[in-house]
Amino acid sequence: MNVPTPAAPSPGAVRSPVSQAPPGTALELDRAHVFHSWSAQGSLQPLTIAGGLGCEVWDDEGRHYLDFSSQLVNINIGHQHPRVVAAIAEQAQVLTTISPAHANLTRGRAAQLITERAPDGLDKVFFTNGGADANENAMRMARLHTGRSKILSAYRSYHGNTGSAVVATGDWRRIPNEFAHGHAHFFTPYLFRSDFWASTPEEECARALEHLARVVECEGPASIAAILLETVPGTAGVLTPPPGYLAGVREIADKHGILLILDEVMAGFGRTGHWFAFDAHDVRPDLVTFAKGVNSGYVPAGGVIIDAPVAATFDDRVFPGGLTYSGHPLAMAAIVGTLEAMADEKIVENARTVGAEHIGPGLQALAAAHPVIGEVRGSGVFWALELVADQETRAPVAPAVVGAVKQGCLDRGLLPFVADNRLHVVPPCVVTPAEVDRALAVYDEVLTEAEAAL
Repeated sequence: MNVPTPAAPSPGAVRSPVSQAPPGTALELDRAHVFHSWSAQGSLQPLTIAGGLGCEVWDDEGRHYLDFSSQLVNINIGHQHPRVVAAIAEQAQVLTTISPAHANLTRGRAAQLITERAPDGLDKVFFTNGGADANENAMRMARLHTGRSKILSAYRSYHGNTGSAVVATGDWRRIPNEFAHGHAHFFTPYLFRSDFWASTPEEECARALEHLARVVECEGPASIAAILLETVPGTAGVLTPPPGYLAGVREIADKHGILLILDEVMAGFGRTGHWFAFDAHDVRPDLVTFAKGVNSGYVPAGGVIIDAPVAATFDDRVFPGGLTYSGHPLAMAAIVGTLEAMADEKIVENARTVGAEHIGPGLQALAAAHPVIGEVRGSGVFWALELVADQETRAPVAPAVVGAVKQGCLDRGLLPFVADNRLHVVPPCVVTPAEVDRALAVYDEVLTEAEAAL
């Protein structure tokens, strides 16, 4: 696989090609004018990123960081992949934008490449601007197709920050934003902190399915349009479902005429070592939502892959949804460039191999050496270390410990992804064994320091 090698810029020389501001003003302009998401604004001091290539980024002083966050777990193909950049530039010379009402070759090719990776019968794509509005429109399709109003989703989940998507979300971000109606939640498998008093994956699976069946019964099966699940919950902790769970959810849904929506926004397009995370499970969804890895966020894009019966609902009935930038040509070119490069360069296979042979074993070795690691879980380039203050009680480490771990990684030139009491290990799919070794060495040092503080 051909992985670009980052070239070191000279300190102070990195500037945006569209900026006329002098070097060194990025942070000043940010703090003066940019309002950041999910943050109290007053004390922010964001890291300034000036450029990137492959699995590295650098700041405006030329200091390099190994990006093991993939930003928001979306730079699957790595930074500045030349084929994706070239595809965007080529499209920009031909047609920069066009209304969604028109047919366009690049849009059609993007949809074709996506559906070629989906199960048979899921042959149509509704394009959106990202993952949140993909989930919004998938829920809308399910409600209109079934004539029902209610959506069931997991407490440990994140589905986006738009009206219904954030209420479908289970984590804390839902609570200050609960303005949409027609949502209910349930618990999904999480053996390390089982809600079902389970001691084996088999028990956890069976009891979680029994719980879901009871929630369906209590909510009223005839009122439920869809069950919405992240195939592998990401921000909630990289919670790979136990064998048989997703197939069991499918069985419950089928029993009651409920659609199954699998949210592959974070888990899709190579992240788990498969094109779709559900490829590793015995399940066929009715609707699939995607974004992030489909073009690594080079130009914002997302969408819904639609099964034939749902698509047919709107053959003679207007679908009441749309976006000005649905299927934007530059975003579509980025999708085509990404998916063709990923196939030609065997990038998904690289993610699977590196995960199985390097990341997984390396993290397990760290867990054996560091009592602060309560559990290692994941696959491909999608892993999490759950950090605990006590191995017996599994009490989470304090937020200050996680903050120190994050800062320790940054001090050593590694961009981490942290959430709650977890350190997520989520590099781009193009990561090399040598880069994994570099990151593992940083984690080892940082966790040693954390344990000394504990």
